[in-house]
Amino acid sequence: MPGVLPDATARGAVQNARLPGASRPSRRKINHRYLLFLAPALVLFAVFQAYPIVRSLILSFQSREGGELAWVGFRQYERLIGDPNFWLALGNTLIILVIQVPLMLLIALVVASALRSSYVKLKTGFRLIYFLPAVTALLAYAIVFRALLNGDSGVANQIIGMFGVEPINWLGDPFWARVSLISAVTWRWMGYNMVIMLAGMSSIDPSVREAATMDGANAGQTFRYITVPLLKPVILFCVVTSTIGTLQMFDEPYILTQGGPAGATLTIVLYLYRTAFKSLDFGYASAIAWVLVIIVMIIALIQMRLLRDKDDE
Repeated sequence: MPGVLPDATARGAVQNARLPGASRPSRRKINHRYLLFLAPALVLFAVFQAYPIVRSLILSFQSREGGELAWVGFRQYERLIGDPNFWLALGNTLIILVIQVPLMLLIALVVASALRSSYVKLKTGFRLIYFLPAVTALLAYAIVFRALLNGDSGVANQIIGMFGVEPINWLGDPFWARVSLISAVTWRWMGYNMVIMLAGMSSIDPSVREAATMDGANAGQTFRYITVPLLKPVILFCVVTSTIGTLQMFDEPYILTQGGPAGATLTIVLYLYRTAFKSLDFGYASAIAWVLVIIVMIIALIQMRLLRDKDDE
């Protein structure tokens, strides 16, 4: 047919044709435009994230001697091995981690499953109530728990006193101080994880549960053999993020117990803070920080290895 190019090659030639003097669009200029938009975020990241990370790593190999920083190699890390306060703080943190994270996630999983039940009314209100602690101001949250756990006139002791139980020194006894800390952290972050699990449950195809019900599975069996396995990626996410958060715990022990009594609630980040900003030993504090980073990475990798699906191996 006259006027029509016979093949794709000819059509491509016409499309690639350029008028005299016309220039090809500069890919390099387009990339520069993208960088202009990214520049503010890149500058903020470099100044407030990348530089402090690199600087702390360098600082962990240095020590202040005679008013000046001197290179000491791995001496700061060797100092950690013989530091009883470091091992006390690490042990306290791991004890809280082993108890608090499974307890919090189990409660979050049960509550999320209950809120999907048809027997529960006002679901939106309950979701809001459970999530509110996660966005509560830290100061208000600490004041509330100090009032609840006051050894003399606290609400908690008044409640157990109604049942004839002797008052408990919640924040002054090593055992109960840990219990109080675990309870406070669980109360604050349970709703956050519940919302994540609730979103994961909403993405499960209802026909899967219906098929299990038609096969004779009750609610408990459906939850155990259908909901939990399909929710495993979400549970893994909650486990890893909660573990990292607990290993970095600082606010609660700092405000509620100051690491006491007798160091029972001294966490590794609280010890890092004391070393850096009270003892002004920034090199040793940087070494503690990098050891914590390594511990977090190891525990997260172990959790991901244990909880990931066998089909992914």
